[in-house]
Amino acid sequence: MPLLNAADSTLVIVDFQARLMPAIHDGARLVANAKRLVDAAGILSVPIVMTEQNPAGLGGTVAELAGAGPVVTKMSFNACAEPGFLDALAGDGQLVFCGCEAHVCLGQTVLSLLGDRRRVAVVQDATGSRLPESKEVALRRLERHGAEIVTTEMVIFEWLKSARHPRFREVLKLVK
Repeated sequence: MPLLNAADSTLVIVDFQARLMPAIHDGARLVANAKRLVDAAGILSVPIVMTEQNPAGLGGTVAELAGAGPVVTKMSFNACAEPGFLDALAGDGQLVFCGCEAHVCLGQTVLSLLGDRRRVAVVQDATGSRLPESKEVALRRLERHGAEIVTTEMVIFEWLKSARHPRFREVLKLVK
């Protein structure tokens, strides 16, 4: 990868759903960081793809993130098994993932994409699980298989590249 590039990235938001988030460890902080990523992506013209797992059971995307991008609804834990998901990620650009749960839907989707030699970064502070140890083990596993583990601010500042970026001041407000 190694540096992220806004012109070559897609932000993928996995299953930040209304009925799931109360059970996710540190859920409010994860949603806040995902919102910062969504806002930065909007300012910097980074495309966004979202997923919802069984929305009839888990509800739609949380209000803070709803409408950020097209939604692929799914029953498979691995979003790659759902029609339309891979089409939404067309090309070979960098994929920046955040969402839930790290050890289930996000994890299986990322592992599948890594198996297809896609370049994937997982945003640690915008990714969660019900139990902290499940997230911890999932992130270690994803990293072993080639995912870059990053933070929200790493993504935002790498997308900007420079304090000379014409939208720098606007984006900087998201991290202050």
